[in-house]
Order: sequence, then C-alpha cells, then structure tokens
Amino acid sequence: MKIDRLVSIIMVLLDKNRIGAQALAQMFEVSQRTIYRDVETINMAGIPIRSIPGVGGGFEIMEEYKLEKKVFSSSDLSAILMGLSSLSSMVRGEEVVQALAKVKSFIPADQAKEISLKANQIYIDLSPWLGNRNIQPYLELVKTALERNKLLAFDYVDRHGTRTTRTAEPYQLVLKNSHWYWQGYCHTRKDFRLFRLSRTLNLHMLEQTFIPKECPKPQFEYPDFLAPSYTTITIRIHTSVMDKVLEYCTYDHFQPDGPEHYIVAFPFIENDYYYQILFSFGTECECLEPLDIRTEMKRRIEALASLY
Repeated sequence: MKIDRLVSIIMVLLDKNRIGAQALAQMFEVSQRTIYRDVETINMAGIPIRSIPGVGGGFEIMEEYKLEKKVFSSSDLSAILMGLSSLSSMVRGEEVVQALAKVKSFIPADQAKEISLKANQIYIDLSPWLGNRNIQPYLELVKTALERNKLLAFDYVDRHGTRTTRTAEPYQLVLKNSHWYWQGYCHTRKDFRLFRLSRTLNLHMLEQTFIPKECPKPQFEYPDFLAPSYTTITIRIHTSVMDKVLEYCTYDHFQPDGPEHYIVAFPFIENDYYYQILFSFGTECECLEPLDIRTEMKRRIEALASLY
C-alpha cells in the first residue's frame, strides 16, 4: 500500500543521512519515478526532503528540520494514529494520508514496532455496513466548501418527508451516533441549522463565497424544559435480536428466560421513535408490561394490519 511505503521511506530517511532514488526503488520494488512521486507527497505533508545531485547524492531530510522524538510518548502517538486511521475509514483524500505520514515521522526507529502494535490493538471503522452511496462524495464536497468558504446549494428532506431547496454557508461537519451531519447558516431560514447528510440531495458547491459568522455549538439535545424522562418497560426477546437490543441498553438489563429468550428491562420514551425501535425487532420481541404500552403497540399493529 502507498501509505505503508511513504511511512517506510520516512523511517529510512530518519535512520540514514542520505539515500539515492535507485536504492529506494530497489528496496521497495517500485520504479524510480514512483519514488520521486512519493518524495513529492511527503514534501507536501510538510516533511522537507531535498535532493542532492551528483556522486554520493540522493535524498535527505533537511538538517534544519529537527524531530524531537520525546515530544510525544509512544502512547500519545498510538492514540493519534488510531484517531487518524478511524477518520480515514470515512474521509478519503491525500490530507489523511499526509497527516498519517507526518505523524509517523515522529516515531523513533527503535519504537516503531511497539507503537505499531499499540495502534493496531484497537480498530475503529466508522463506516456503515450498508449506506447511502452519496455520503462519501458529499462529505468531500462539504469539506471542500468549508475550506474555501463557498456556499452550498441543495435539496433537503426533513423528518416529515417535506422537500425544500436551500442555500447555506457550511461551518462544521459532525459525526453523531454513526450519522454524519453538517451545520450551516441557512439563507432560507435566516438561522443556523443542522442538516443530516443522508437527507441532503443534489448537493453542489457554488462559486459565491461568504464571510464566516460566529458558529454556535450544534444542538442535538432537547432543551431542558422539553427533555422527556425515560421509563423502563419489560420486553421478552429472542436471542436472534440480542445484538440489536444491546444498541439501546447494556447486558445488565438482561435476564435469561429459557435457552433462547431473555427478559429485558428496556429504557423507553413514549413517542413514535421508540415505538419504531420496538417494532424494528419484529416478531422476536414482545412487550410484557406496562399494560398501557402493550395496549398501544397492539393498537398500532391493528392499524397497520388494516392497510392490508
């Protein structure tokens, strides 16, 4: 992989005073042209490599560029690498490759194996198993607009299914509960809004720029006076939906009920969203109590059945 070769080249240059393009090409079994492209990529990452012509020449990291090996501990570097690696699973592009290469250049040769082992002890992949194919290019587009202060034009579908055409100033990308959002100042609403990326359609960047405003913190939570209180209901589930249920509560809430079932004390708010969660478990979940929740579920099932 290219990123492994980039990191290895940096490590070689840190370990040796100077090495030629031919020697590097033989070492990594690639062409000299590939080595020159790799060196250019490393330079773009901010690690200054210069080429010395003539006999005894080659590539070297500039003497003025001193890496203090003790700035970060091995634990610090491992944590940074884990974070960048998890980001690379969602945001592609040379920036992440360059950042990884630059961070890895801080790793002393005698600690490289230890830090690599620590960084690989936890693997974080934020990408979904199945997802909207527009998410990735839209992430890149919003990111570019953020960097250039360019307006975004798009259609947006709200949670009620209403579709509107908007223009907004992008300010922030937000990952919350495995969903990407972007916060922007909406010209239609004349206020900051949080847009879910999967509900964003026909997104494109305009040539028009904007002067950034002070951006408030994204509001995900209900205001205190609107925040509903959780209650606990009792459900009986089959083991086949156990993983799904564990997304909403811990195993401490589970009590075995025979070889294939569990009784679960399930946290619940009486609204459409939580009823939909219960129905998402299908026929492998039965609400046992309280009676009013069980009755409401029965009413909703009968209403659904009447459609067919």
